[in-house]
Amino acid sequence: MREASRPTVNQELAGVRRLFDWLTVRQVVSSSQAAAVRGPKHTVRRGTTPVLSAAGCRRFLRSIPVETVGGLRDRALFATMTYSFARVSAALAMNVKDVFLTDSRLWLRLQEKGGKVLEVPCHHNLEAFLRDYTVTAGIGIDRDGPLFRALNGDGSLSDRRLNRRRARDMIRRRARAAGISTDVCNHSFRATGITAYLENPEARVEVAQYLAGHADPKTTKLYGRRDDRISLDEIERIGI
Repeated sequence: MREASRPTVNQELAGVRRLFDWLTVRQVVSSSQAAAVRGPKHTVRRGTTPVLSAAGCRRFLRSIPVETVGGLRDRALFATMTYSFARVSAALAMNVKDVFLTDSRLWLRLQEKGGKVLEVPCHHNLEAFLRDYTVTAGIGIDRDGPLFRALNGDGSLSDRRLNRRRARDMIRRRARAAGISTDVCNHSFRATGITAYLENPEARVEVAQYLAGHADPKTTKLYGRRDDRISLDEIERIGI
């Protein structure tokens, strides 16, 4: 039998508790038999999502050839996740109309977890990348169509929505081409954006929390890797 990790055990135990709560409310059982069961202790102090440095992320974005609509799409997708802290599912769920003008600046409308709808202003780099992509792709008039679309076999843009698996494969292919050894994934750009924001001395955790759609600021802090460099600097003080 495969031994599950502590987070997996706690997650599955939470599901069992919710089931028994439902059964108790509907008087199927007299009380929850799972209420007294305690899962293994698990404390997370640092997120495990692979994160790029700011310089690495810039190198990644600049390495993407933008002579094709596919390259423009990929750059715009990476930038969307980086500059808006969007989950890949929220970015890929966007339609063309979810990029809109407010006071002459582009904003994004993101459907995040738990039914949350976030409206986020675009960073100037993201605005430029989105304009380049949508204008070249000619999808501006298809307001109800998907923003990030799959490619046809000949490299042209299709009417189909890009899915998460294809996005993950494309990210890894682009990373290899850019000479990036970090094992990046769909979530890496969101984590990279949050980290870069939190490294700014004037950054506010509550702003990052709102943009990331987190219910608890502790979750947001797990994405921030500001302390990684500090910890290394301190360790290097050991004069051996």
